[in-house]
Parts: sequence; C-alpha cells; structure tokens
Amino acid sequence: MNLKENLQKKLIEATEKAGLIPHSVIITSSKDEKHGDLSSSLPLSMAKAAQKPPMEIAALIIDQFEKDKNLILDIFPSPPGFINFKINPSFYQSLIPIIIDAGDSYGRSETGKGKTANVEFVSANPTGPLTIGHGRNAVLGDTISNILENHGYEVTREYYFNDAGRQMRILGQSVEARYYEILKQDVEFPEDGYQGNYIKDIAHSIMHENGENLKSGDPIFKEKAEKVIFADIEKSLRNLGIHFDQFTNEKTFYKNGEIDRFLEELKAKNLIYEKDGATWFRATDLGKEQDRVYIKSTGEPTYRVPDTAYHRDKINRGFDLIIDIFGADHADTYPDVLLALNALGLKTDHIRVLLYQFVTLLRNGEKVKMSTRKANYVTIDELVDEVGVDVVRYFFIMRGMNSHLNFDIDAAADSSDNNPVFYLQYAHARICNIIKRGEGLGMKSSTGYDITLLTHSSEIELLKSIGEFPEIMALALKILEPQDIVNYLQDLAARFHRFYVDCRVITDDENLSEARLALIKATKIVLSNGLKTLGITAPERM
Repeated sequence: MNLKENLQKKLIEATEKAGLIPHSVIITSSKDEKHGDLSSSLPLSMAKAAQKPPMEIAALIIDQFEKDKNLILDIFPSPPGFINFKINPSFYQSLIPIIIDAGDSYGRSETGKGKTANVEFVSANPTGPLTIGHGRNAVLGDTISNILENHGYEVTREYYFNDAGRQMRILGQSVEARYYEILKQDVEFPEDGYQGNYIKDIAHSIMHENGENLKSGDPIFKEKAEKVIFADIEKSLRNLGIHFDQFTNEKTFYKNGEIDRFLEELKAKNLIYEKDGATWFRATDLGKEQDRVYIKSTGEPTYRVPDTAYHRDKINRGFDLIIDIFGADHADTYPDVLLALNALGLKTDHIRVLLYQFVTLLRNGEKVKMSTRKANYVTIDELVDEVGVDVVRYFFIMRGMNSHLNFDIDAAADSSDNNPVFYLQYAHARICNIIKRGEGLGMKSSTGYDITLLTHSSEIELLKSIGEFPEIMALALKILEPQDIVNYLQDLAARFHRFYVDCRVITDDENLSEARLALIKATKIVLSNGLKTLGITAPERM
C-alpha cells in the first residue's frame, strides 16, 4: 500500500468514527508548502450530504484521525474545506534503500500475474509503407503492452490485416499498370491507384523475376506487392523496436466458415434482413438509432462483418483482457461490433477500445499535406532516419491519445536539452557520470549511507517524486494512457536538475556525499525504469 492509499484508508476510518459517511476520498500532492505535502478535499465533497460546513467536517475528521508520528508530522485544515498532511521526512528518506533493493522491479506489480492480455494495434493493410499516422498507433500499442507486462500480464501483441478487398485490388491494378508502362504499352492507370515509387519498384522486380509476357489480371501483381510491402512494414516496426507475436489475416474467417456461421446465427435471431439488394443488421432492435449495412448491394461485406468474427475468435482464445487501439475514425463502427457480439451471448466487458486522434506533421511551422494514394507522405523510416527512434517514440506519446497531435519535425530534430527526450536522457546520463566519479573516489552508493542527512528542501522534493513512481505506474495500468508516465518523468528530471544546482553531490563531507549518491542512484533507477516502459533508451553518456 503506497502513502496515498494509506492516508485514504485512515481518512475513511476517521470519517466513519466521526459518524459521517465518506465520499470521494482523493489525496493529491500540495502545490503550496503551507498546505503541507498532501491534501484532501474530502470535507468539501461531503458538505452537501452531511449538511455541515466543510471546515466543521474537517475538524471532526481530524479529531478522529489516528496519527502515526513516524509517518505524519502534522494534520491540519485549511479553507474552504481541505485536510492537509505534513509528512515526516524520515518516510521519504526510507524510500532510498527500498528503491535500490528493488532495482528494475521498482514500479512493477503483480496485478496481472497469471492473466493474459491481447493488444491489437497498427493493423494496417499492406498497401504501402507505414506513415506517421500508423506510427502513433504503433508506439501507443507497444507502450501499452509494456505497461501491461510491467504489471505481470502475459501479453500477445497482434496485427490484424486484410490482403483482399477493394484496396488490395487497386494495389494489384496499380502495380500491373506500372508493369505495362515499363514495357512502353499504353495503359490507363486506375482511378484512386497507388502512385508511390514503391509501386514502380515492385513492377520492376516482377519484370526481372517473371519476364515481360505476364497477362493482365495475373495474381502475381497483387501477391508480389503484398509480400514486398509487408516485409517493409515489418522492417519499419523493428526499427521502432516493435515486434508482434501474431499476425491474423481477415481471409482466415472467410475460409474457415466463421463469417458464414456468424451471419447464420444472427439470422436465426432475426437480426439480419435483406433490403435494396443489401444485407442489414437489425441494430435498432438492440437499442441503436439505425440499422447497419452488413453486406453491400455489390456483395462486398462492410468492415463490421469480418471484424465481428475476428473478435469472437479473440474472445474464444480466452484472454482475460482484450485491447483494441484504433484511430478516431473507428468511433462509429466498433460499438456495432460489440453489439453483435453481445447479441450472440458473448461477454465483452473485458474488451477495451482505445481511440486516438490523428497526427499532423509540421515543418517550418507549416502543415505537411499527406495522401497515401498520391504518395505525398512521410514514412516512419524517414522520420526515424531524421530524428532517431527515441525521439519518434517519445513525440508520439507525449500528448494524450484523445488529443490531436502536431508532430513538429523541427522541435524533434533539436539536439539540445530543449528537446524533451534529450532533457530526460541527459538527466540519466549526468547521474551515471556522477556515480562513476564518486565510485572512483571510493564512495559508496548502494550500502552504508546515512539517509537522515538528506534534509535539504531540494532533496526532499526529489525523494517525494521518486516515491510517486509506483502510483504513476498503477494509474497508467488503470487508464492505459502513457502520457502520464511521460509527464511524470519530465517533472522528475526537472526536480533532479534543481537538486543538482542546489546540492553538490560529491563534497568534502564523505557521509553526505554517499547519502546524495544513494539518492541519485535511486533517481537513476526510476528514470531508467520509466524510459524502458516507454521503449526509450537510458544512455549512460551523451
């Protein structure tokens, strides 16, 4: 139980002893030291129901609060109705050996031990290179998988794709058209065809391997394109440090009869009907405002059909947690998938759908217009080549997934500590350098230090920050949002840099030096563990 959980428990006990009913017991860090280290607005949240002034409620609770002086120096109220806690510095000091002993496991938990999780992300069809739009999905998915693994889950990273359908037909036609262009034959390039140079490269490759006598409609055009593009996608993902445990093809569910079986089951429940030559899902019978087209009048299924069969397969594989990471354009479709699954009697409350907003690339302050079909785009590989994998990963998660992301290429390419990635990494590298210097002077940083010497306000502030790491990691698991880890690490690095200015680590006082070396070693562990979760390196020198 962390500090805030401990205080929450004690506040609930004190409130009940005071004959009141606790409501919304939240503990937050105080922004002003005159309000102590931690505060709760519990009296304010209770005032209406208790029909008492908040300050009176605060006094009643404080009177019943069981104060452990080893933990709490003081508990006091403040207007308009807060309860404030001044924490004994010895509590913060005691964190150092705990963190050093825990090492790589500090911030981890066994919440998900014995449980499995499936995380589906990227899932781009093999029609072209991965662009920055796919990049945000990829980094979010991988980081969320890391968060789950940090809490004991056995994670399956899964990539779901479709190598059939209209997009893939157009891809094959685009390659075929370029093939005949190479042969100097008149050919009409398909409307909405893919225009990138990679299409020409594939066409040249086909001619080199298969000669000049291929006929129109030969499946080699699509098959070769799919193979080449998918290999390129996998390479791009590896460049980002991302691997997948399973690739699942949409065609599987047509071939094994799962889609026909799923449609027949809905039909048996009278949830499928024909109208205007199309097949419809009777969503209005299940509380929706309008029915949904399942199969178009052309005979082509809509996204909802194979995706429902795919999700039923994932459910049947027995995962304790299923996570889908989709772009905001899926907001209207995924609820229909869950609706159909529920209609078939399947449990879906362990499925979490995370929607992220899209990415705009800025260069010289101007928006870079992009179109995959017209080959106006920036690929993930180009981005990594220009600014590095650590910067790419960081920039994709430094904003909440519900916020539109402006990826400023100029800021990302900045190699000074104005770049937030380098600011973090520089803090880690500086700590490594100081520890190495101290060890060269025979000073210890792992044992034998006197934690009671750490009393400077900058030391205490740094101690408070590293003590919050398990709480931040627990929150990241709860909300599955990497941005909170990013914000926390930035704050931690800022506190370290302030400490470094205020407190010389290696001094003439060997005892104080060893205590401070232990403090920064604990800080290094937290920075390293946090960066590892984000998939970003923690360099020892820069």
